[in-house]
Amino acid sequence: MVQQLPLGWRWPAQQRFETFFVGTNGAAVAAVQGAATGADTAWVFLHGAEGSGRTHLLIAACHAASEAGLSAQYLPLSALAAPREQAIRGFGGSDVLAVDDVHAIAGEREAEHALFDLYNRCRAEGSTLLFAASAAPGQIGIGLPDLISRLSSCTQATLQTLDDDARRDILRARAEARGMVLDDAVLDFLFSRYARDLGSLGSLLDRLDRESLAAQRRITVPFLRQLLARPEND
Repeated sequence: MVQQLPLGWRWPAQQRFETFFVGTNGAAVAAVQGAATGADTAWVFLHGAEGSGRTHLLIAACHAASEAGLSAQYLPLSALAAPREQAIRGFGGSDVLAVDDVHAIAGEREAEHALFDLYNRCRAEGSTLLFAASAAPGQIGIGLPDLISRLSSCTQATLQTLDDDARRDILRARAEARGMVLDDAVLDFLFSRYARDLGSLGSLLDRLDRESLAAQRRITVPFLRQLLARPEND
């Protein structure tokens, strides 16, 4: 069972609204930000392909809620151990609850019912719910009609995936902000051999920053080869 995150938990620094590359997703970002800070009472269902930034925005929402003095919880459904319904029923009671990867419970009858009950409980308690999934509510295989109806009643916000050129620009800019230089050869290597979603690339950038400082080496393709050949906890 996933434990509820303590109120003092530090939301990952790389997943903030200010570090999200908005591009054509301004309306989606504004909807999530408004709901998280209480500026808008509408609940939001965020959907987009893998790597579009769904998780980034949900965690950014939890951080923004905390900064506004609200309590926040993050519930990643894909990370729950079976039976998922037990963990789902353990959440709630916070001002903001962000439910990620709703598609992960599609077809799991008891988990769907647990999420339906959580939805109704949060509505009664006056909480704000934010959802994220790979597609719109009616397209992810949920079998419970009432749950589809509830999720569809939320503000629907679609995230467009960034192309590789935009991702390269973002990664280069984030590296430069840390005093790191990623030349074209390094970026070519990364994008041909490593996960391209910004969350994974951001985590790798953290590791590169630590390892290059420890080794007192600039980031080159040979350095990257050595680094990626080693387990991260070495």
